[in-house]
Amino acid sequence: MKRRLALQAHYGLMILPGFLWLFMFSIVPMFGIVMAFQDFNPGRGILGSRWAGLENFKYLLLLGDSRQVIINTLLIAAGKMFFNLLIPLVFALLLNEVRVQGYKKFIQTAVYLPHFISWVILASVVLNIFGYRGMLNSVAAFFGAEPRVWMTDASIFRQLVIGTEVWKEFGYNAVIFLAALTAINPSLYEAAAIDGAGRLSSAWHVTLPGISSTIVVLGVLGLGNVLNAGFDQIYNLYNPMVYSTGDIIDTWVYRMGLINLQFSLATAAGLFKSVVSFALIAGSWVAAYKAADYRVF
Repeated sequence: MKRRLALQAHYGLMILPGFLWLFMFSIVPMFGIVMAFQDFNPGRGILGSRWAGLENFKYLLLLGDSRQVIINTLLIAAGKMFFNLLIPLVFALLLNEVRVQGYKKFIQTAVYLPHFISWVILASVVLNIFGYRGMLNSVAAFFGAEPRVWMTDASIFRQLVIGTEVWKEFGYNAVIFLAALTAINPSLYEAAAIDGAGRLSSAWHVTLPGISSTIVVLGVLGLGNVLNAGFDQIYNLYNPMVYSTGDIIDTWVYRMGLINLQFSLATAAGLFKSVVSFALIAGSWVAAYKAADYRVF
């Protein structure tokens, strides 16, 4: 018994720095959410600022900008969630049909690499491609088309954000489906071939049913991120010309809090997002358990 306690004490000491780091940088800063219920004055501090109750939340919901920001966040996040599930699934199914292993591994590695590149770097690449003198306009000019300022066009900014996000992440997300494909019993494909099924028929009747639980779990768990539209990507791509369709909760909170110095309003918006996201995550866990018997704990 003493030996077991001593061993457990060693494990406790090993994870103690991680717990201290979590406490100092994740738990202690949560005290700042008090500002959401105050008329915060930096000169008086959190303890000396006037209490405002739910006034900041009421004002937040009455602002026309905040409603548009929530709509933008939902549309961009939903588009990313849908296409980051569909495109990797289709890519994994197509890659699974490649029989030359060297070629297959090369393609998988090539599409996997953009995941590791920061949006600070990729944003410069995207801006150069879609810039006024960028590659896209150069190709269009070669065919006689007029150049277009793509990144200041609010009508297509959401599509550009979703498309570039999918391009960056679909190789990484496909790894999950490729791993699920390896769990399918090869004898099922042999039985389908004996019954006269071709590749397309085998993919429809064997492959998709074999990974259906993985598709359901990823789709349901993705609901928890429906309010996370990608601050780092949009912050590096957007500009005042596309605020009407590209401004999301995180970028709006950044501007309100750090640029306009409306600390209480920005904190209220961030807390509102966190509470809704927590509810969605909890609901997605329950839905994943009901739909695919997936347990988080």
